[in-house]
Amino acid sequence: MTVQTIAIEIYGASIMCASCVNAPSSKDTYEWLQAAIDRKYPEQPYQITYIDIENPIEDERRNQWAERVKDDEFFYPLVLINNEIIGEGYIQLKPVFKELEKLGFEPIEK
Repeated sequence: MTVQTIAIEIYGASIMCASCVNAPSSKDTYEWLQAAIDRKYPEQPYQITYIDIENPIEDERRNQWAERVKDDEFFYPLVLINNEIIGEGYIQLKPVFKELEKLGFEPIEK
């Protein structure tokens, strides 16, 4: 099966989300998610990007998402796959994996 490169974006900040006590930081979530995807779906094409909402963002679409997070429309980290919201705040793997498989990713068998 041919799989297009999937774009995963994690919007976050260095400070913890007020509603996300005991959750990993946004940057930790980015690193943890990348490692989990690489383990379950090795050699399948995707691009994962961490966007720090506290820094200037040149890309207009990404800037609009970041502004929505800063305006408290979403908790952070906010996870998008191909510009669709998959999770916010405390991120869980199941919805991320479900979306990746819907888009053609095939997990390795253990």
